[in-house]
Amino acid sequence: MTLIWIPLLSLLGSIISARTGKLTRNQSTTLALIMPVIALLMTISLAPVVFSGKVIRESFSWVPTLGIDLSFRLDGLSLLFVFMILVIGILVIFYARYYLSSKDSLPKLYAYLMLFMTAMLGVVMSNNVIQLWFFWELTSISSFLLISYWWQQSKAREGAVMALTITGAGGLALLAGLLLLGNIVGSYNLDVILASKELIQAHDWYEVALILVLLGAFTKSAQFPFHFWLPHAMAAPTPVSAYLHSATMVKAGVFLLARFYPALAGTDIWFLIVSFTGLATLIFAAYIALFKHDLKGLLAYSTISHLGLITLLFGLGTELAAVAAIFHIINHATFKASLFMATGIIDHETGTRDMRKLNGMWRFMPYTATLAMVAAAAMAGVPLLNGFLSKEMFFAETLHQQLLGSMSWLIPVLATVAGAFAVAYSARFIHDVFFNGEPVDLPKQPSEAPRYMRVPIEILVALCLLVGITPNFAVKDILSAASLAVLGGQLPEFKVALWHGFNLPLLMSAIAVCGGLLLYTQRRHLFKFQASLSYVSAKQTFDNTLKTVITWCREKINDIENGSLQRYLFFMFAMVLVFAGWPLFEMSQLGGDKAPTPIDMHNAMGASLLIIGAISTVIWYSSRVISLLMLSVVGLMVSIAFTRFSAPDLALTQLTVEVVTIILLMLALFFLPQRSPRESGSSRIVRDLAISGALGIIVASICYAMVTRPLESISEYFLVNAKTGGGGTNVVNVILVDFRGFDTLGEICVLAIAALGIYKLLINLPLIMPKTDSQGRPWAKERYPMLLASISQSLLPLALLVSFYIFLRGHNLPGGGFIAGLVTAVAFILQYIAHGSNWIAARLTINYRKIISAGVAIAAFTGVGSWLFAKPFMKTWFDYFDIPLIGEIELASALVFDLGVYITVVGSTLMILASLGQLTANEAKKEVNV
Repeated sequence: MTLIWIPLLSLLGSIISARTGKLTRNQSTTLALIMPVIALLMTISLAPVVFSGKVIRESFSWVPTLGIDLSFRLDGLSLLFVFMILVIGILVIFYARYYLSSKDSLPKLYAYLMLFMTAMLGVVMSNNVIQLWFFWELTSISSFLLISYWWQQSKAREGAVMALTITGAGGLALLAGLLLLGNIVGSYNLDVILASKELIQAHDWYEVALILVLLGAFTKSAQFPFHFWLPHAMAAPTPVSAYLHSATMVKAGVFLLARFYPALAGTDIWFLIVSFTGLATLIFAAYIALFKHDLKGLLAYSTISHLGLITLLFGLGTELAAVAAIFHIINHATFKASLFMATGIIDHETGTRDMRKLNGMWRFMPYTATLAMVAAAAMAGVPLLNGFLSKEMFFAETLHQQLLGSMSWLIPVLATVAGAFAVAYSARFIHDVFFNGEPVDLPKQPSEAPRYMRVPIEILVALCLLVGITPNFAVKDILSAASLAVLGGQLPEFKVALWHGFNLPLLMSAIAVCGGLLLYTQRRHLFKFQASLSYVSAKQTFDNTLKTVITWCREKINDIENGSLQRYLFFMFAMVLVFAGWPLFEMSQLGGDKAPTPIDMHNAMGASLLIIGAISTVIWYSSRVISLLMLSVVGLMVSIAFTRFSAPDLALTQLTVEVVTIILLMLALFFLPQRSPRESGSSRIVRDLAISGALGIIVASICYAMVTRPLESISEYFLVNAKTGGGGTNVVNVILVDFRGFDTLGEICVLAIAALGIYKLLINLPLIMPKTDSQGRPWAKERYPMLLASISQSLLPLALLVSFYIFLRGHNLPGGGFIAGLVTAVAFILQYIAHGSNWIAARLTINYRKIISAGVAIAAFTGVGSWLFAKPFMKTWFDYFDIPLIGEIELASALVFDLGVYITVVGSTLMILASLGQLTANEAKKEVNV
């Protein structure tokens, strides 16, 4: 039970932070830090086990029939990411306390940050791919909330929508790929998938599954051509950018590459797609970063470039390339998070991020400038810093590949060019901001940031130096454990050192540094060349594409949904005819070997009345009252049919539903014209008759085919197990409250939602009450006849007694909570009819919303209560008790569940009735107490 607490603690922290709005900033920050710090301490306690080469696993049953468990694992790779997520998350939370102004909601930011932290922890720790995808999508949703934190700014809203659209689409592709992988290996367990490399890569669907998984990874990690969303996500507050774009969201994509490396890597298509995507992203983003004037824009494109570097390393196919990728993931997280925080300080203290204005900041904030310059040097790959070590490993691995055959020398050349651009944009970050003359038109007088605001940057910069100078002491254990989890089997020998002698990678590093400085000094030529190129706005292209898709969808919806119910039914029934009718033509014979049940006089008369009622409803549809009466005849005959074929529960339910439905429909029809106009011409009538006749033939044929063939029913199982498994002899009720109790819970939730929806629709609906009937005759002066009022009051206690009796007997005899609820509702409906809603409201103050909520809550908590008796959710618990003077009786939890059903049905029905009935009252504008 240890692993699950790591994401649960961050989720708990999110909930706590959301409730700290009335606390001071220091109190809110302290409470926000408690849970992730505890989670970090728990992770540290588990680290020695992982460093020893073991994998910690925990699993809980989730959907056993589908083979899906709530499963977590902690190996070297997930341990590395958990450390990054928690450590940088804690630093970002501390930093945000000083960054945000007093006008911004700090608890809201903390709640969103830790919700995102929970999602990322779930991604990296999941041992089930469906669970992994669930948390993957949660990262998209929570990042949407973070990017749109300043929702009043259009850039924030647009950036959040763009990020959600791109990463959400990639998430759908990822889901399809994970489902294919699970189908190939026969399990959604990550351990099984990672151990099935040969099976997966030999399967016909391998290429499709690989491309789908890579789409998910590339969209999340902003790989070309999906890179454009990340710069626009910079509209988020800087603490959010520091977290999302250094250690979490964009790293989720490269984590996915690393996680599935043992199962998917090693083929030509992997090397082709991953390597060239990474290479294109590396070079393109490094080049674009040089021309960005916004500090966060420069860092955004540098992030994309470094992610491309990591992706390229995973695509090279060598074991040491994978180790280098893991190493650069660590290094990039430290120097990029510190750079974003330093940028936040500059923005916070000067009021701008425009490098054309930010000059000479060294004089005003020398301490921040020193920290930022060290981090930028690490990003450039300067010796004695961590970025130099992983970039040198990267250069070395580009020399040991054959991606392009005899032209493979292009890969190290292009890698060196990308390294030169990295030095160039890092030099621009340092020189243009901290030197380069005097500041220009700054909104604020610059000064050093508050002391504690710099603490997170100091820690991260210290890590850059510590790893750069003593890598074996700082990261050797975690790097080895993470690399072993990615590569599996035996870990290759590698040496992380500051000095490997004079070799080709060192020469490539020197060329990159010198070339980058030369590019920066001659940047005016590059800027002039870039300005001469035609500008293509990725945002504008995205917006235009989105508008085109929305416009096309709206046109198609307008073409299909034109408000004609007749047209909708035509298309629906036409599809039924095609898909249900076509198989009948392929059958050699319609009837089976089983003889049909003989038709007796009683059945024939009942069927005839039912048919006549249905046809009469259609013929007299224009007269709504008559058609409603004919429809009630159909319902009554269905009730009699249930009784005829020994289904008393269904008969009682149908009968009470008919009563309630007819009354409610009569109330609704009161506000509608009493006659419907004839809208169909002769040709449409012929068409509809043809469709309905054909549909009737198809349905009758299917019914005949079914009743003349042997039926393998599951009813025998319920008949045998109703008493022993559910504690009742009324099989129908046991099915509803035990075997299919979850369905019943869903149904009462739907009923409750429908009642609330009707209430909201009608509460302020302006309607004109008709004064006369269709023939101009005024309504009766006596709205509530005295005879009906007297009888209804006398029948109320009797009806409630019958309802109580039906409720108690329902588990063993026909009845139950649903039927009893309808009987109670009918009893109260009679009171509304006899006295009016105002009379009832004056004598019976009821909040139907609370009744509905109570009913659903009782039913739900009854299901949860089954766990107290070691039973599955919604499994009935029952036992027999010997009561003095009464004797032995049976008590079952199903009775409590049925009580919830009863209360929900009563509350929902009466809410609908009260909403409709109030419209007919004299005080139509007065809100009814619901």
